[in-house]
Amino acid sequence: MNHKPVAVITGASRGIGRAISLSLASEGFDIAAIARTPDSECMLSLQPEVEKRGAAFFPIGLDIAHTALHDEAITSILEHYGRIDLLINNAGVAPVERKDVLELGEESYDRVTGINLRGPVFFAQRVAREMIWLRKQKEEYNPAIIFITSISAYMSSTNRLEYCVSKAGLSMAALVFADRLAEEKINVYEVRPGLIETDMTARVKDKFDKLISEGLIPQKRWGTPEDVAKAVASLARGDWEFSTGTVFEMSGGMNIKSL
Repeated sequence: MNHKPVAVITGASRGIGRAISLSLASEGFDIAAIARTPDSECMLSLQPEVEKRGAAFFPIGLDIAHTALHDEAITSILEHYGRIDLLINNAGVAPVERKDVLELGEESYDRVTGINLRGPVFFAQRVAREMIWLRKQKEEYNPAIIFITSISAYMSSTNRLEYCVSKAGLSMAALVFADRLAEEKINVYEVRPGLIETDMTARVKDKFDKLISEGLIPQKRWGTPEDVAKAVASLARGDWEFSTGTVFEMSGGMNIKSL
């Protein structure tokens, strides 16, 4: 059985999830990488990068919205590694088409909230149950769960209500899990990225390049996936052991309300 800690990262193949996978591999975690397509070019290229950092790599195909398949995915991780020490609930999507709130359709709402909110909530529930059981079996076991949300948890976008609702809901889910799991000695954190330069934001890059140059972000730059990964690595190391339920925002100061 595995003696190294194991990190499970959803949405691991690209962007923030990929950066987190590499960062945690460097921190001494073996990696269980979840993506909808486990044999995609992105996932295939991630494996050697993880292994180069001295970590084992186990790819899993799962659409997080399909809650009926959660048990199978988690069971396969436990059979392979024998433990789960850290869950990074990172998987998320943007609307296929941005539409004004008055034109929003139910299909888009259900798709985005299913992947961004409903799926992660029930996946975290299932992993938390395993962590509670594992805590009774293992010494030196310090599990944690991290929810990756967004500044859209509190900032309105009138053309993507479904995304804002999903991230606001996930933010509250992180708080409730932190509250409930504190008695189980499982810390839960929320990591809240701002404008991060990824595939998801590529189609609005020109718009936000202009807004950033005009002062939208006090630190005057896009965030990077590595900015988020550094925060996750710090939490994973236990640097914030007495801070369960805390929100860690990587937004370059967009949280500052300034006159």
